[in-house]
Amino acid sequence: MEERVKRKTSFVKQAAILATASILVRFLGFVYRVPLTNMIGDSGNGIYSSGYYIYTFLLILSSAGLPAAISKMVSERIALKEYRNAHKVFQSALIVSGVLGLMFSVLLAIFAQEVASFSNAPEGYYCILTLSPTIFIVGIMSAFRGYFQGMNTMVPTAISQIVEQVFNAFFSVYLAYLFLSYGVPAGQKNIPLGAAGGTMGTGIGAVAGLLVILFSYLLIRPTIKKKVRRCHQSYEESRKDTVIQLLKTAWPIIAGTAVFSITNLIDMKMVMHILENTGYTHEKALYLYGQLSGKYVTLTTLPVSISTALATAALPSIASSVKLKEFKQVRRKMNLTFRLSMIISIPAAVGIGILGDPIIQLLFPNAKDGGILLTVGAVSILFLALCQTATGILQGIGHIKVPVIGAVLGAIVKIILNYVLIGIPQLNVLGAVLSTTGCYFIAGVFDVIMLSRITGVRFDMMGTFLKPIAGSTVMGIASLAIYHIVNMLYPSNTLATLISILFAVGIYGLVMLLIGGVTEEDLRSLPMGTKLIGILRRFRMI
Repeated sequence: MEERVKRKTSFVKQAAILATASILVRFLGFVYRVPLTNMIGDSGNGIYSSGYYIYTFLLILSSAGLPAAISKMVSERIALKEYRNAHKVFQSALIVSGVLGLMFSVLLAIFAQEVASFSNAPEGYYCILTLSPTIFIVGIMSAFRGYFQGMNTMVPTAISQIVEQVFNAFFSVYLAYLFLSYGVPAGQKNIPLGAAGGTMGTGIGAVAGLLVILFSYLLIRPTIKKKVRRCHQSYEESRKDTVIQLLKTAWPIIAGTAVFSITNLIDMKMVMHILENTGYTHEKALYLYGQLSGKYVTLTTLPVSISTALATAALPSIASSVKLKEFKQVRRKMNLTFRLSMIISIPAAVGIGILGDPIIQLLFPNAKDGGILLTVGAVSILFLALCQTATGILQGIGHIKVPVIGAVLGAIVKIILNYVLIGIPQLNVLGAVLSTTGCYFIAGVFDVIMLSRITGVRFDMMGTFLKPIAGSTVMGIASLAIYHIVNMLYPSNTLATLISILFAVGIYGLVMLLIGGVTEEDLRSLPMGTKLIGILRRFRMI
């Protein structure tokens, strides 16, 4: 019993480490896009995104589902002390990810010009070219990360992710700055090459992350080899069987992730095409698409990535409770996971929606357009968070095909709405924002309904939705009032926005504590939550 408790504590601790690293990585990924956008502008963002979304899609096909699949298969074999079979899974994964990564890298490099033309942004040729080798590098890295996670050792993965993003952030900005002035007269900008400098930083970051994970592996390799040598297992798996099982485990995860990546590809293809067919020049269409991809997508996905990263720490224990048929625990943990996700996502949606234009002006003083996209589309944060959280739980309890169906339904809705809305002159790129909201709404609602049916869990509507909505409403009204008061007394968008955001965080936290919207259990599930509980108790706020 004591050993079981220790394993559970270790598992939650390791998951929390990975969740904390994920939050930091997402934040760093957002931070470097701010100076990058100010340098290359909305048109540069359009070029950058047209290459990056194709790279992301091919990366998902080659390696995105592998870490989770490897982790699952390795942990199962280690639990049975089948260390030789566990290591064989890792070796098989290296072969699969290496072959797929190399194949997609070579194909992307060879057909970079054709792929750029397909994206309706031929200027993205250099971005695609610079990203092509990164697919192979990340593919190899994914096999190592999955192996470490399967051994319940999250620290190497966490450190490599942080190092990767630090190098990515620095070199993306530096190389963009360097290439912007290449081959053009003084005072002008080479936007396509500047955008390519940004994507080149992604590859440099991947190399740095791979070196860290390789170093970590070399440190523990003697221990692994010793366990493999001393291992006496009754059955040794063949390489062929291991590869087949790995692909079978990974494909539903890849399919579910790929469908949502396809929504970005849908916008990449449809937005430019429809806008140009309704009278917009190529330059104007690229400019509007850059606002959509570089500002709306970047800003609305940041809070979702944070909320889902926090919720992820609770997912492993949900899977174990389902296996043990501890239905009360399943209900409690699922409601906790959704509550954490909504406690962060709902106020983020309200805050970004209300302060959309001031936030854009604060972050992008050299590219101030696009605030209306946030105002109209901020509600998608809520639905995307709902969808991502439900997807994580469904995958955790073994129903990995359900999110794929939800994602396909959402993608179909998006295509239909894109055709209908983007061609309306008064909407133009706003049509893509509305279609994205519709996509996530359909996928999220479908996943939650199916999750409820599969588990029989009835969700805590009051704690998950109504209390965060009440707290966010008070916060939104107060923050808008504070923004206008400060701006009236001292006309400065930067000062007014920063003060209103700081007050908004405090007001939301206070209201949620007063109405019981945040509990000790919620706080204990967060990184540094125990210390926060101690501070709140000192001030008698909990």
